[in-house]
Amino acid sequence: MVCFCFDRMNCNWDGIFYGKIKKGIFNIKGLIIMVKKLKDFVEYLATIEVTPNVYNQYSYKYKESSIRRNNLLIYLKQMYELKPRIMLVGEAPGYRGSRLTGVPFTSEHLLVNNMEGLELFGMDKGYRLAYPKEKLLKEATATIIWNTLLKYDIKALSWNAFPFHPHKKDDEESNRNPLKKELLIGEKPLLQMIEMFEIKKVIAMGNKAEESLNKLGIDCYKVRHPAQGGKNEFVYGIRKFGEMFG
Repeated sequence: MVCFCFDRMNCNWDGIFYGKIKKGIFNIKGLIIMVKKLKDFVEYLATIEVTPNVYNQYSYKYKESSIRRNNLLIYLKQMYELKPRIMLVGEAPGYRGSRLTGVPFTSEHLLVNNMEGLELFGMDKGYRLAYPKEKLLKEATATIIWNTLLKYDIKALSWNAFPFHPHKKDDEESNRNPLKKELLIGEKPLLQMIEMFEIKKVIAMGNKAEESLNKLGIDCYKVRHPAQGGKNEFVYGIRKFGEMFG
């Protein structure tokens, strides 16, 4: 309950009530400024020209990208409210994952159905599918990542060294490692994310993520990428990180 006191001689108006109002105003202003930064960031991603055999899932060139841009904005707003100081950096989106959803380390199924204990995704949070359908794609890497972060109580902001989907020539339903020139494109948004969210600890998931972070002069803790049989090593790496820095 809020108690209003109008006798300034007998109550600490300036020190208590006014101070709370002033703090609240600054918090609201800070939120407005941050939301604008996040919107500008998403719009910036949409304007980036990509190299051949790369799909920019946020681009204004594709009608369905508006849904993915909104999904990413919802995610970034949630992360701002949660204020994680750890960032998990992967290599690049996969064709069954954030190429479709717009949100790092998610699948269609995870995006709209969430995961027990996560309370982050779901249609009730505003997330939508770019391609509505009955059978939703799952992505093994995304499931492994979120299960592991939940298990060891690691609250991390997710991002990729290269934020767009690199694929093999003439095969958009494929994945490949990002090239050096593509990682160069990803450096600016990666650094922006670290700065916007005031990240203190960074986990590099895989060689390409580590390469980009080292090039930017950012200290990181490297773990094995969970794909291609790397699940156990990834889980071990996250567990050790939690023991060291949790």
